[in-house]
Amino acid sequence: MFDKKTKSYTDLLGKTNRIVEGTTIEGNIVSQADFRLDGILTGNFKSNGKLVIGPAAAVTGDVVCKNCDIEGKYHGNIQVAELLTVKAKASIKGAVVCGKLSVEPGADFSASCEMKPHLKSTTQPNAIPKPTETNA
Repeated sequence: MFDKKTKSYTDLLGKTNRIVEGTTIEGNIVSQADFRLDGILTGNFKSNGKLVIGPAAAVTGDVVCKNCDIEGKYHGNIQVAELLTVKAKASIKGAVVCGKLSVEPGADFSASCEMKPHLKSTTQPNAIPKPTETNA
């Protein structure tokens, strides 16, 4: 008679995943929830939520997410279904595909950019592209 919807553990917490400054991760991260990265990630990242790359963070790899704010350093291919916000102190190198783009004055945006207002959902299997070889 009364259907109780069970919430996932992350829904109950209502918090964002967080990797703090001073932490280095080598490998891929897959998350259903929002994520804040203040450390160093060498690998790919996929989320159905929002990714925040903090001012002390550095990411080298491919990213697929719904929304993204970048304040730190990013090198790779990024696909953002909705809004990518590049803050004034951010540095981006690589290729960007996004629905909407906001770049603050002062940002180092050295990337190719393609805006697609109707990107498909990030829930597709194999949505993370294979890592590319770079000579950086």
